[in-house]
Amino acid sequence: MLLGGLWVDRKIPPIVSTDWLAENLNAPNLVIIDIRSQEEYLKGHIPNAVNVPFEIPESAWVVTKGGLMLELPPKESLFQTIGSIGIKRDSLIVVVGKIGSCPCPSGACPFPLADAGRVATTLLYAGLKNVAILDGAHETWADEGRPLTTNVVKPSPTVYEGVADDALIVSKEYVLNKVKSKDPKTVLIDSRDPDVYFGVTVEPFSPVPGHISGAKNLPAAWIWVENRKYRDTEALRAMVEAVVGDDKSTEIILYCGVGGYTFTWGFILKEVFGYTNVKLYDGSYEEWTTIEPRGPVTVYKWE
Repeated sequence: MLLGGLWVDRKIPPIVSTDWLAENLNAPNLVIIDIRSQEEYLKGHIPNAVNVPFEIPESAWVVTKGGLMLELPPKESLFQTIGSIGIKRDSLIVVVGKIGSCPCPSGACPFPLADAGRVATTLLYAGLKNVAILDGAHETWADEGRPLTTNVVKPSPTVYEGVADDALIVSKEYVLNKVKSKDPKTVLIDSRDPDVYFGVTVEPFSPVPGHISGAKNLPAAWIWVENRKYRDTEALRAMVEAVVGDDKSTEIILYCGVGGYTFTWGFILKEVFGYTNVKLYDGSYEEWTTIEPRGPVTVYKWE
C-alpha cells in the first residue's frame, strides 16, 4: 500500500490511508473533498466531507474547450471553487473518490479512481501544496465499517488567492517541438493501456490507432491493485525508474486519451517520487489526432 515516498515540504502524505484519515478526521485545518455525485454523497459520506462532484463533460473540475474533453477550467472559476469550500493556502486537503464503474466495455477500468488524481493535481496546479488522495476511495472507508453521515457540510467560504503553476501544463506546440527535436533530456510518456498505445485498440475520443511518436508506455491502470488501492510503493518506483530513469530532474511529459490518467501519474511522479520537472499535456491524444495540424503517430511499435 502506497502511503508516502520522497515527499518533502508537506504536512500530509500524498496518499493517506483510512487509518490516517480516521485519526485526523477532526483536525482543524483539514478539508475533505468528496468528488462523487451529489446523489451518492447524500446517501452517506465521510463526516466533515464537502461535496464538489467530478462530472463529465462539465463540472467545477473540468470543462470542454475547443471541442476537447477534460480541460482545466479557467483559473478564476477554479480559485472561486477552492474558496467556496473554505480552502486556504495552509489547508490539509484529502480528495475522496470512488471505485465505481466506467464506460469501457468491461466496466472494470480504473477511470473513476483516476478522477481523484485529476482533482488532486488540479489543486496542485492552483498553487496548493498539502493535497492528498484517500487510498481505496470512499468504498474502502465504507467497507471497513467506518462512520458515515448524511449531514450536508456547509463550509465557510473564503477568498482564495492562489498562483497557478502554469509551467505544469504544456501545449500541443510544446510537445510537437519536443517530438521533432528528439530532445534526449525529455521523456514522453503515454499513460494509456498497452493495447491502446500499441494500436490494436482505439478509444472513441481519439480514434486514430497508435501513440505519439517517440512516446514510451507507462500504463496508469497499473497504479492500482484490483482497481481499488495503490500498488506497493517500491513496485511502483521500480516501474517508474525502468521507464523514465531515476534522475529526478529529467523532463517528463505525460499524456493519455483526454487527460485523466495524465494527471494521476503526474501526481505520483511529483508528489510521491519527487520528480521535479513533470509536465502534463492536457489536450493529450485527443487533441494530437483530431485538431489540425495532427501530430506524428506511430503504430504497432514499442518505444
